[in-house]
Amino acid sequence: MEHSLSPQRPYLLRALYEWLVDNDLTPHLAVNAELPGVQVPTQYVQDGQIVLNIAPHAVGNLQLGNDDVSFNARFGGQPQAIVVPLYACEAIYARENGAGTLFPPEPSYELQLDQQQNEAGIEEVTDEQDNRPEPGRPTLRVIK
Repeated sequence: MEHSLSPQRPYLLRALYEWLVDNDLTPHLAVNAELPGVQVPTQYVQDGQIVLNIAPHAVGNLQLGNDDVSFNARFGGQPQAIVVPLYACEAIYARENGAGTLFPPEPSYELQLDQQQNEAGIEEVTDEQDNRPEPGRPTLRVIK
């Protein structure tokens, strides 16, 4: 009998966040903003992605949970409540030097995402219509 393991991503995210902060670096979270359940200010989304500064001084009430990342932040002076399901988190890295990681695909997130899309009534896109990168090949733009 095979035991299904819980996803690694929440543990990797918390560990890398702590490591970046302990080294006085600014953690940024790259997010696929087009997935269901992502609550971010859409005017800051570029090419389907948003990069969020999650440094302690930039956010309030940061929760790095097992299912999502949530916090309060200001965008253009306006307070916003941000919620990012972990299946939408593509990478965590330091603004200063890019240290961090891209998150590998995990089967449990693919199942969770499929369920979310089915509940939302989103039809599956065929290969000809699919403009997303191949699974396991997240895109990351380094911002300096």
